[in-house]
Amino acid sequence: MAYLVGAVLALLTYALGKVTGFDRDRAFYATILIVVGHYYVLFAAEAGSTSALIAELAGMTVFVALAVAGFKFTPWLIPAGLAGHGVFDLVHGYLVTNPGVPTWWPAFCGTYDVVIAVAVAALLIRGRANQPRGATA
Repeated sequence: MAYLVGAVLALLTYALGKVTGFDRDRAFYATILIVVGHYYVLFAAEAGSTSALIAELAGMTVFVALAVAGFKFTPWLIPAGLAGHGVFDLVHGYLVTNPGVPTWWPAFCGTYDVVIAVAVAALLIRGRANQPRGATA
């Protein structure tokens, strides 16, 4: 069920961005990457685990840096960061002991991250295909 909910919510986020025009702003998907990068920090804080909090802050910093670099330099770092967070969700339990993480979270978040990453990559590919020859992104 966590996989299905993650996929559906990612597609709904994508649809919301398209329908409202939020995705016309380069910051939209970068902000999503920043937000997904913060959840494990939230779980560590809720559990009151200082060691988990420190480890999660280190991980969060990587995804925030990818979001900023993607916004500033190349938008391809955004879907790469989102997909990377999906992989992080898969291995998170082996890297960090965080007692605040719900058991269903890695499946949900990993699916959300990968689905939204694929959607953002498709937007970038489609945008590039619609550019006149010789134009740069």
